[in-house]
Amino acid sequence: MSYEVLVEQQRHYFASGVTHPYAFRIAQLKKLEQLLIRYTGEIESALKKDLHKLQFEAWAVEVGPAIQETRYAIRHLRKWMRNKRIRTPLLHFRAKSYIQSIPHGNTLIIAPWNYPFLLSIRPLIGAIAGGNTAIIKPSEHAVHTSALLEQFINLNFASDYIHVIQADAQGTSLLLREKFDFIFYTGGSMVGKIVYTAAAQHLTPVVLELGGKNPCVIEPGVDLDTTVNRIVWGKFSNAGQTCVAPDYLLVHASIREQFTEKICARIQQQFSENPESCVHFGRIINQHHTERIQRLLAGEKCLLGGRVNIEERYIEPTVIDIQRLDSPIMQEEIFGPILPIITYHDAEEVLDIIQHHPNPLVFYVFSRDADSIKRYATYVSCGDMVVNEVVLHFGHLSMPIGGKGPSGIGKYQGKSSFTAFTHPKSVMHRSFFPDLSIRYAPYTDAGLRRIKQLFRYFYR
Repeated sequence: MSYEVLVEQQRHYFASGVTHPYAFRIAQLKKLEQLLIRYTGEIESALKKDLHKLQFEAWAVEVGPAIQETRYAIRHLRKWMRNKRIRTPLLHFRAKSYIQSIPHGNTLIIAPWNYPFLLSIRPLIGAIAGGNTAIIKPSEHAVHTSALLEQFINLNFASDYIHVIQADAQGTSLLLREKFDFIFYTGGSMVGKIVYTAAAQHLTPVVLELGGKNPCVIEPGVDLDTTVNRIVWGKFSNAGQTCVAPDYLLVHASIREQFTEKICARIQQQFSENPESCVHFGRIINQHHTERIQRLLAGEKCLLGGRVNIEERYIEPTVIDIQRLDSPIMQEEIFGPILPIITYHDAEEVLDIIQHHPNPLVFYVFSRDADSIKRYATYVSCGDMVVNEVVLHFGHLSMPIGGKGPSGIGKYQGKSSFTAFTHPKSVMHRSFFPDLSIRYAPYTDAGLRRIKQLFRYFYR
């Protein structure tokens, strides 16, 4: 089936109105929940083949969150769909006003390879809850998970409602030529620009969930053991291939030596002195990205790790000491298990360093100083900010997540996914009586004086 035919079939299906009612949406969400439970073992197996994820990690960071978010949408969908009443000025007496969330229509979801299952299903939950149709284009790099997604969706949903398409870069470019009513893209900024350009041809609204160099500041006085444990977990899960993981650390000079000793010890404790044989440590998605990360390591001072096995797609958990801010590893998102450490002396220095890579997806700070936290919240421009924790906000379903500028456009997660996949249509419904005759021509000076009086009275 050609892309044009598939999109047209979905357009007709949406136009029929079948996806709009609450009963249909809730039935599809409940069906999705049951499918996630039924396919759990196969999903875990596919993630193991693609990214070397153990069952624990596969369930905890992909399957479990997908089930939980589906259940969350099921519980709250009726409330989300209700019209939101808004105040009507007295000047418009005998009128009511409200906001109605209406589906966008035909939607396209382009998913990445780092969390290939979760980041296909999470936006799909929003698409279903919002009353849309959806085409899903999973990553061609996560071969086994993409094949499973095709089976998971295409065998259980009608193609004119939800359908998975397998496509490489060229095929994706052809797909983007079609007119969609909404596009949700997760991935790198380079492809994000291509998606944004294609969407602009049809003035299609988008959510772009991109990445960036997420800074993580560690101030004096924090609980170093807890701080280290959380950073090691957040950074090295999925072998560092997490868009919201800390990309580099800014450690205060007064605790630099103690912190470095603790984080190196914790990495070895968690993954052993030979992480290549550790079943708890993942692999890079393919050899191309393994070679890319290896190039970033060239010439850097490794405090721990640094070993690479291209054929096995293995990069050792590595801590490096950054001597120059213009080094190659500080010029792009690492997206791998390398943790650069920069020493700083004061907050002004931190702000200056972050300005080299403005608007990160997430800004992390570990601190007990309320004034310092407030300062960073005020002056660091970013998508989201997390204090004394890493990554966990990515599963906080009441919290909208998303980037700013180079790190993304729009928010999603929980209700925000429903909001992203719907349009807030403003509705004003007024009675025929009363009707102010002074608004109609011919206009008079007396009428102008009267309308000014009404504006002053009613728009206080």
